[in-house]
Amino acid sequence: MRFQVPTKVYYGPAKITQLKNIVEAELQAVRPFLVTDRGIRQSGIAEKVTSLLPNIPVFDEIEQNPKHPTIDRAGNLVRELKPDLIIGLGGGSALDAAKAIALLATNPGSIEDYEGRAKYKVPPLPVLAIPTTCGTASEVTWVAVITHTERKFKMSIKGPLMFPAVALVDPDLLATLPPSLVASTGMDALTHAIEAYTVKPASHITDIFARASLKYVFQSIEEAYDDIQGNSKARERIMLGSMLAGFAFGNSDVGAVHCIAESVGSMLDTPHGVANAIFLPYVMEFNLPVAARRFAEISRLAGIHEVDDYEAAQLLIQKIKNLSRKLKIPSVKEIGLAETHFQEIAQKSFANNSNPSNPREARVEDYMKILSRAFLDDS
Repeated sequence: MRFQVPTKVYYGPAKITQLKNIVEAELQAVRPFLVTDRGIRQSGIAEKVTSLLPNIPVFDEIEQNPKHPTIDRAGNLVRELKPDLIIGLGGGSALDAAKAIALLATNPGSIEDYEGRAKYKVPPLPVLAIPTTCGTASEVTWVAVITHTERKFKMSIKGPLMFPAVALVDPDLLATLPPSLVASTGMDALTHAIEAYTVKPASHITDIFARASLKYVFQSIEEAYDDIQGNSKARERIMLGSMLAGFAFGNSDVGAVHCIAESVGSMLDTPHGVANAIFLPYVMEFNLPVAARRFAEISRLAGIHEVDDYEAAQLLIQKIKNLSRKLKIPSVKEIGLAETHFQEIAQKSFANNSNPSNPREARVEDYMKILSRAFLDDS
C-alpha cells in the first residue's frame, strides 16, 4: 500500500487573500510566473492574483485539453524569464499546464520527451495550484495530461516531484462558474471518486477519501448547479469533494471511464469532464458483474435504500444517468462522436496506462461494445 500527498493545502472561503503571504513567506518566491487561460482573465478571477502580485508575468494561452506546442512555447518563455515559482490558476487544463511548464523550466527539450514516469533529470520548479473549477483535483496530484496534437493522444507526464508544493483551494472562486462547467467538472469529481473506489489498486486509505468525496459530491452537485453563486454551502462541499477525490485517485487510479474520455478528448477536443460524464454509466454497466458490491456501497452514500446489492448497483447507474440529464450533459452525438471513430478510440483506450487498473479486464472489443451501447442509447 502506498499513499503520498506532499502538497500543503490551504482550503476555505477567502483563502485567496492569503496568496501574497504564501508566495513570499511560505514559498519564499520573488519571481512568480502565472499560467492561466483567457477565460479566467476575462472573468476577472486572474485579477485576484495579479492585484496581490503586481507585475507578475502572465501566460494566458492555455486551451482546454492543453496542447503540446502551447506547453513547449511556454516552456521556452520561462527558460528566458527564469521564475522561481509557477502559479497555475484555472481548471484542470491550466493546472496540468502549470506542472508541465514547471518541468520544462528546469529541463531541456520538449514536453513529449517526458511522457511517462519521472523522466526528468532536474526537479521541476515549485508549483502553487489554485483551482477555479470543482472537478479535476490536479492541485493535489502528480500528473500533467497534455495532448499531443499530431498523435491525437493524451500524454501522461508524471513523477513524485510533480505534486504542487501548495494548493490554495478557495470555494469562493467557483462563484462565477457557469452552470455547464459546474455540471461537467462536478461529474468529473464524481467519476474520480467512483473509479478510485472500484479500481484494482484501491486501498483502505484511498477508500476513506473516495467515500468522503462521494458523500460531498452527491450532497452538493445539484444545488451547486442550480445556484453556485448564492449557495456557499454547496460551493464548499463540491470543492472539498473534488479535492478529496484527488487524494483518492491520485494514490489509487482511474479506470476505463478515463481511458475512453482521454481518447475521445484527444480526438474530438471534448472537455474532459463532459466525456467522463457521458461514459461513466456505460462503463459502470460493463463493470457491474465484478463491482456490484462496491457500487452498492456507493449507492447507499447517494441515498439509495435497497438491501440487494445488485439491485442497488443498478439503481445507482440509473441515478447517474438521470443526474447527467438533469445537469444537461451533452449526448454522445452532440460531442461529434461517430461510429467511424469507435475502432481508434477503442484501441487508444486499451493502450491507456490506466486500463489495467479497471476492475474488469477491458479489451479492444469490450471498449467497442461500451461505445456502441452509449451510441445506441442516444438514438
